[in-house]
Amino acid sequence: MMMSEIRAIVGLGNPGLDYAKTRHNAGFLALDRLAARRGGHFVRNRFGLVSKWGNIILLKPLTFMNLSGEAVGALAKFYKLPAQSILVISDDLDLPLGKIRVRAHGSSGGHNGLKSITHVLGTDQFPRIKIGISRPPEHVEVIDWVLGRFSREEWQVLDGVLDEVAEACEWAVVKGIADTMNRFNGL
Repeated sequence: MMMSEIRAIVGLGNPGLDYAKTRHNAGFLALDRLAARRGGHFVRNRFGLVSKWGNIILLKPLTFMNLSGEAVGALAKFYKLPAQSILVISDDLDLPLGKIRVRAHGSSGGHNGLKSITHVLGTDQFPRIKIGISRPPEHVEVIDWVLGRFSREEWQVLDGVLDEVAEACEWAVVKGIADTMNRFNGL
């Protein structure tokens, strides 16, 4: 079995019950699913909510989305993790609900959590899994959309997507990002 260089997986979201089931918390939701599949649970520490999967650190930053880089940067510094060993899971407006996209690196695409991580790490050379949440309807502001809750119908779609993201994380840890992109992009 080949092991990749992934040493941490970070799910992006906002802490607190007010945000728990919002579109912007898709990264938190995916990390919860991964931890559940791996028999882990989250405990609070100086970086945020942390779980372990073997030697892989799972992190849900508690800094709120726009300051996600603070928690990720502190984790990277403490564990001496290069950016390319940190897999980040985030929501993405430009992907339709039900789709995911795996990237080895890239721009923030306007996502404030990814912008913050890029700023603090000083690079965009970290892998990511983007979870489609679709664009808002014409009459809905983007901020209201991302901070809005998934509908019952959206949850039915999201449930399968969260399993797919958890599987993509597992694949990335074992096979690496290039193989993960080949396996999961375009599904």
